[in-house]
Amino acid sequence: TQRPCANGLALLMHTAPSSQASASRESDLHILKVSTESKNLALGNAVHARLIKTSQFDVVQSNHLVGLYCKCDRLSAARQLFDEMPERNGVSCNLLMAGYLHGGFPTQALSVFKLMSFGELLFHPNEYVFATTLASCADISALDEGRQCHAYVLKSGLVSHSYVRNALLHMYTKCLDMEYALGVFWGGSDFDLFAFNSVINGFLDNGQQSEAKNILSRMVKEIAQWDHVSYVSVLGLCADSKDPKFGGQIHGQILRRGMEYNDFVCSAIVDMYGKCSDVQNAVLAFHELPGKNVVSWTAVMASCTQNGHFEESLKLFIQMADDGVRANGLTYAVALNSCAGLSALRSGDALNGHAEKTGCKSYLSVGNALINMYSKSGSIDDATKAFTSMLNRDIISWNSIINAYSHFGFAKGALETFHNMLAEEETPTYVTFIGVLSACAHLGLVDEGFYYLNHLMRELGIEPGKEHYTCMVGLLCRAGRLDEADRFMRDTRTEWDIVARRTLLSACQVHGNHGLGYKVAEHILQLDPDDVGTYISLSNMYSKARRWDGVVKVRKLMRQRDIKKEPGVSWIQIRNETHVFVSEDKKHPWMDQITEKVAELITEIKLIGYVPNIACASHDVEDEQKEEYLRYHSEKLAIAFGVIHMPPGAAIYIMKNLRMCDDCHVAVKLISIVTNRKLVVRDANRFHCFESGCCSCDDYW
Repeated sequence: TQRPCANGLALLMHTAPSSQASASRESDLHILKVSTESKNLALGNAVHARLIKTSQFDVVQSNHLVGLYCKCDRLSAARQLFDEMPERNGVSCNLLMAGYLHGGFPTQALSVFKLMSFGELLFHPNEYVFATTLASCADISALDEGRQCHAYVLKSGLVSHSYVRNALLHMYTKCLDMEYALGVFWGGSDFDLFAFNSVINGFLDNGQQSEAKNILSRMVKEIAQWDHVSYVSVLGLCADSKDPKFGGQIHGQILRRGMEYNDFVCSAIVDMYGKCSDVQNAVLAFHELPGKNVVSWTAVMASCTQNGHFEESLKLFIQMADDGVRANGLTYAVALNSCAGLSALRSGDALNGHAEKTGCKSYLSVGNALINMYSKSGSIDDATKAFTSMLNRDIISWNSIINAYSHFGFAKGALETFHNMLAEEETPTYVTFIGVLSACAHLGLVDEGFYYLNHLMRELGIEPGKEHYTCMVGLLCRAGRLDEADRFMRDTRTEWDIVARRTLLSACQVHGNHGLGYKVAEHILQLDPDDVGTYISLSNMYSKARRWDGVVKVRKLMRQRDIKKEPGVSWIQIRNETHVFVSEDKKHPWMDQITEKVAELITEIKLIGYVPNIACASHDVEDEQKEEYLRYHSEKLAIAFGVIHMPPGAAIYIMKNLRMCDDCHVAVKLISIVTNRKLVVRDANRFHCFESGCCSCDDYW
């Protein structure tokens, strides 16, 4: 290395101090700029330390340091420096506000704006400050503060700036104030893509599809080139309006324009087909994606789950794992909901353990999905554990466990949980009261049920729907007030469906009010001549009354109308294999052992009081033969198979497509005693949890 000449050294020594300081300042600013862009906190700290030592601060250098600390997520250091600055300007405020906003603290960003505009600083905000402030209001849905800021913008004359106008649009749409959003939108002289995207998304979030379509029509005329956000918005509109034809056209446009896929567009395409019930195209679109990640895998799984293709969804989950893609919380939630649809308790258990191992179990969506999976798979105890172990809960969590308790017949638990929810100041929703009224129906709490329906729901601004009214019919039926239930249906103005009328018909069958039952059945068949369940209930009522001529008449009518009685089918999962049993079907490979076990169980329960209820056998044959028919009801076969293959004392979970008959209900209660097991049967109506000779439905089915 050459030594500098003497003249050069002299020149350096005699350089004006002001020139050296200026060069040093420019160097510091350059280093701080590079440090901020690269998030090199150590280099920035070194500059900060030197500036403190030399006491050569100015507002520009300080602003660069505030920006650096915000970019490196050192917000406390940024605020401390901001507070200690002897001189501040609008840039200082905006840098700190932006740091708070992007760091997830929009409330603190608004506090800086208030300090700047109305407090001790009193700077005139510029367009950048207003944009940051409005974005902060949007983040926390602070509509009042957003309107105040809007007034300030108008007073400042900055509303003409496109990014201020877009920030206003974004704020109003996020706060779901579409009237003000449209005022801002139509008040502008020009329209850019961001403005159209904001308004369309706002209408979609507000459930106003027709208004979104109107704005879309204008966007088609005004904007030639769309971006990813536009396509995601429009695909979302197609999904919400269930318009697969338009969605397919948008998909085709994306392909024709050769637009580069990103995660959001890919997921939107798959989601659109799924919500339009076109699972085949959803899966096809997924497989055609050039790159697949957890977002696209989750979207295609959700499409399958939403349309009842639960097994396909779980297969995709396994394929995703085989491809080395790590599941996230939403992926586990979708997979668990698929297990719920299949009542696949063991698969759900495995997913629960896997989610816990990967750290995803703590997510709110996973906790809610666990409650759903366990409750629909017959394990109310595990559903309760999932609920109580959640660190955070939302209204979905509360609704899920309340409705689970009601569905299992644990009505007291449902009402107790409802009161706990109110104590935690969680506001009930439409769905909440379905579970609450169902619990009242189970306990026969007529006065309480009408209080919730006519007073509490009204106070909360919840308009009762047919589901709530159907619960009230069930409540009156449970209390044995069948004529009152009939009158309630005639006097209440709502669009009654078959479910409510079936509830009354079933109650007539339970309470032996065959006269009203015949009338209700006749009314149902006038509305729906092909309702198989009504023919069966009518036939059962004739059978219980030993009116075999009526049974023959119903069967003849079914033959004339080509209506076939659905056979009773029960299934049980043993070691990840599902075994299906059909009533009176003797083709199962284990049938000899099953028949022997059924006979053994029947003999044991007869010793403690079981008497076959031959009225449940809808066959005009001798009593001995009727008793034989009852032995081969599908749930008895499935339970016997479970007793053979499950360890002693282990719970047995059975699913059935139809409602349990009276005889099977009594028999299974007693079988729970002689086998010392918990037996859970999910039939067409509800879960029955049999334990120690009792059923969770309190013998009302």
